[in-house]
Amino acid sequence: MLTQDQKDFYDENGYLMVENVVTPEQLAKLQEITYAMIDASRGLTESDDRYDLDEGHSAERPRLTRIKLPHKQDPYFWEILTRSGVTEVLNGLLGPDTLINTSKLNTKAPGGGAAVEWHQDWAFYPHTNDDLLAFGLMLEDVDEANGPLMVIPGSHKGPVLSHHVNGVFAGAVSPDDPDFDLSKAVTLTGKAGSMTVHHVRTLHGSAPNMSDRNRLILFYELARADAWPILGASSYIHALGQRKFWDDIQARMVTGAPVLEPRLEQVPVRMPLPPAPDNTSIFKTQKTAGQKSAFAVM
Repeated sequence: MLTQDQKDFYDENGYLMVENVVTPEQLAKLQEITYAMIDASRGLTESDDRYDLDEGHSAERPRLTRIKLPHKQDPYFWEILTRSGVTEVLNGLLGPDTLINTSKLNTKAPGGGAAVEWHQDWAFYPHTNDDLLAFGLMLEDVDEANGPLMVIPGSHKGPVLSHHVNGVFAGAVSPDDPDFDLSKAVTLTGKAGSMTVHHVRTLHGSAPNMSDRNRLILFYELARADAWPILGASSYIHALGQRKFWDDIQARMVTGAPVLEPRLEQVPVRMPLPPAPDNTSIFKTQKTAGQKSAFAVM
């Protein structure tokens, strides 16, 4: 599905937009499932293991921040990842052996759905190499008004910026960081059925949704199978046991087979430690610490 020019653009800039990555029929089914899941949240009064509720959520007006792990909630999200144009893009960029780290369906509600502060995904989960990326499949049209993804081209080749505030990992960069240049930001808008790609080290964020429409983006976070996590793996194995850990690796394979020889590359790493106290939300920690938002100055 990808041309060599598209692959070269991704390598150089750390992001890509792929149009019409799913068929109209696939898109319609994804929309149907998603709106049914949103409708099913009406009876909730607090977030749970399936949904993160947004401010003002009610039975009459369901407002969500995200649907968690959609690929585990409905098999069609897994089918799209493993047997569609999405799969072709994945193999074109990461090769034949790939696995999923996580998924989420960000359902940024209309009329002020929350911003996502600028950050690098790499800051949360460093690996032995940086052949990791995130797909953002647009389930509705995304324009300037409803909080599109924004990226800083070429930032995937630069440093890992500090995501700490007052000595704890807050999960976002400071607008005052000298290596953060907001003037270079590119806004990624597109029609439903299109998909953004961004490298794990690419600086990105999104503004609030100021429109009267949902901004529905299905995110898959993926890795080449020879990229192994360098933080938490040993404790994870201990907690699960080797057999369950191996079963988990196999269950997360999207294409190909597990790779037992991690590829070690000279990539910059900052550990996401120490954690914020009491498992506080990363962005809430940032705001509590008094760090201003980059979006406040746009």
